[in-house]
Amino acid sequence: MPETLSPTEVGHVLGHQHAGRHQGLIEIVEAVLLAFVAVATAWSGYQTGRFDGRQAHLYGLSNKDRAESNRAATLSGQQRLYDTSTFGFWYQETVQGDESGAKLLERRFRPEYRPAFKAWLQTDPLHNPKAPPGPIFMPQYRNAAAARSARFDRMATAAFDEGTAAREDGDRYLRDTILLATVLFLVALAQKFTVRKVRVGLLVLCGVLLVLALSLIGTYPRA
Repeated sequence: MPETLSPTEVGHVLGHQHAGRHQGLIEIVEAVLLAFVAVATAWSGYQTGRFDGRQAHLYGLSNKDRAESNRAATLSGQQRLYDTSTFGFWYQETVQGDESGAKLLERRFRPEYRPAFKAWLQTDPLHNPKAPPGPIFMPQYRNAAAARSARFDRMATAAFDEGTAAREDGDRYLRDTILLATVLFLVALAQKFTVRKVRVGLLVLCGVLLVLALSLIGTYPRA
């Protein structure tokens, strides 16, 4: 015959079973939180690495384009100096009446300089005091190297700006990783407490922080 339990013993057994169910539920919540934290942390770390790589790539492109811009700018300066020098000698020969020397120097003009020179001649510069000082001041004057320099400079600036934006996006994911690490720490801390209310309170805080972290991740761009 089984022994009959007293009402006090029955209450104790039921209370123990009730506490056991609460304990199991708390452990399930902790496991779910840890799973979400692990996945979110891995994703944030992955995105941080991707954006860091994109930043390095874009900064490398920016440096390359900037170097091309500098080379083109140097060539442009040399060409402008050549244009100015040959024009100066041409003008000197023309004023002195040496037509053969002027024709020889005119044949030395660069091809893209000649349209501006011809347009300048049409202003009657030798007799018109309002004529532009020289062909390089004419709207027809073109310098392909200068245009190339400006184009590469714009490309370098755009790549640098994109790289900076990528770095900022990576920093956002990194900050979110720190927030997730805080959640992980609080879950581990909650497991050290035997007082259920304290443990539950910490888990509620972890849940709030986790929701905040996940909502932030949802607003970030993806690499």
